[in-house]
Amino acid sequence: MKNRTPAFWFLILALLSLFISALGGVLASLQYIYPHLWKSTLHFAKIRPIHVVSSVSWVVLAAIGSIVFFLIEEKIKLFSIRLVKAHFYIFLFSGLAIYFSIVTGQIGGREFFVFAPIIMVGILLGWVLFAFNYFKSMTKNTRNWPVYYWMWGTGIIFMIFHLMEAHFWMLPYFRENFIKDFVIQWKSVGSFVGSWNQMVYGISIYLMAKIKGDPSFAKGKLVFFFYFLGLTNLMFGWAHHTYIIPTQPWVRIVAYIISMTEWIILIKIIYDFIKGISKEKKKEHLLAYKFLIAADVWVFLNLIIALLISIPAINYHTHGTHITVSHTMGTMIGINTMILLASIGYIISKIQPIFKYNTLIKVAYQILNYSLLFFLTTLVIAGFRRSKWMYTKAASFSEMQAGLSGVYQAMTFTGFGVFVGLVLILIPAIGVLYTQNKDYH
Repeated sequence: MKNRTPAFWFLILALLSLFISALGGVLASLQYIYPHLWKSTLHFAKIRPIHVVSSVSWVVLAAIGSIVFFLIEEKIKLFSIRLVKAHFYIFLFSGLAIYFSIVTGQIGGREFFVFAPIIMVGILLGWVLFAFNYFKSMTKNTRNWPVYYWMWGTGIIFMIFHLMEAHFWMLPYFRENFIKDFVIQWKSVGSFVGSWNQMVYGISIYLMAKIKGDPSFAKGKLVFFFYFLGLTNLMFGWAHHTYIIPTQPWVRIVAYIISMTEWIILIKIIYDFIKGISKEKKKEHLLAYKFLIAADVWVFLNLIIALLISIPAINYHTHGTHITVSHTMGTMIGINTMILLASIGYIISKIQPIFKYNTLIKVAYQILNYSLLFFLTTLVIAGFRRSKWMYTKAASFSEMQAGLSGVYQAMTFTGFGVFVGLVLILIPAIGVLYTQNKDYH
C-alpha cells in the first residue's frame, strides 16, 4: 500500500496547482474591470503566466499521479519507487523555481514556458526518470497491451522531445529566421499538448474499461484507431494553426481534418461506453462516471467551436481574440480537467469507498459546468466584439474596452463560479488523499 504514496503526492500537488490556476484566472479577470488593481505588485503580466503554468502543471501532475496509481492497481511492479519519489521532488522544486522566476521577473521563455529556461533542465530530468521507470516497469508485461499502455508510453516519450523542441528558439539557426522560429514554436507547443492528450485520453479509456468491467473495451479496433489518429494529430495536427505562414494550403487542410476527426472518434468512444454500461456499474462508480459524461458533452461543444474557428475566413477574424481563449479554456477545463477529475474521483472511491457523489459534490458539479458554459459564452461575445473593432476601427481602443465593461463583469462573475465549483471539489479530494498518504506513514 505504501507504494501508492508517491501517486498521492503527485495528485495533491496537481490539485494545489489547479487551485492556483483557478485563483489566478479570477484575479486576472478582475483586472479587466479594474485595470489598476495590484498594478504595482501583481499585475496582469505576472498573473497570466502563473495562471497558464499552473494550468499546465495541473494536467501534467494529475496525469502522472493517475498513471502511477493505475500501474500499481494493475499489479505491475514498478522498477523503482525511489525514482518516482525523485521525480516528484524534482518537479516540486522546479515548480517553486518557476513561480519565483515569474514573480521576480526573471523570465525569458515562451508560450507555456515563460519562466527562466534553465529551469527546464530539471523538468526534462524528471520526465527522463519517469520514462525510464515506466518502460523498465513494463518490460515484463509486453504482451497484448491494452491501448492505454501504448498511449501513456507514447505521451511520455513525445513529451521529452517536444519540451526540448520548444526551446530550439535559443539556437541562432531558428531564432534568427522568423518563419523557422514561428513554425517550430507552434509545432512544439501544439505537439506538447498532443503529448499530454495521449496520457489524458489514455486515462479516460482506462477508466471506461474499469468502470464497465470489460477489459476488451481497451483492446478493440476503434480505440487503437483512435490511438494512431491521436499520434498522427500529435505529429501533424499543429499545422492548422499556422495560417499566416506561406506554405501549401493542403498541409493546413490535412492537419485541420486530423485534429477534428480525433475529437469525433473520442465522442464515439465515450458514447459507446455510456450506452453499454449497466446501472449497477454506473451507480458503483457514479463520481467518475459523471465527470466522464461532462467531458463527452464538452468534447462535443468544443468540436463545434473548433470546426468554426479553423475555417480560414473565420480564423482570420477570430485569431488572437477571446474566441481563441474560449476554445482553449473549454478544452483545458471542459475536457482535460473533467477527465482528470474523473480519474481522481475513481482513485478516491478505490481508497475510500464512502466518498461518493454526495450532495456537496453534486452541487459543485452543477456550479462548475453551468458556470463554465456561461463563462465561455462571455469570452465568445468579447471576442466577437473585439474582432469587429479590429476590422472597423469605429472607435478608439479605450472606447472599445469601455464598451465591453458589462461583458467583462459577466466574465468575472461566471469565472468566479468556475472557481467555486472547482474548490468545492478539490478541497475534499485533497483531504482524502492527504489522509491516506498520512495513514501509509
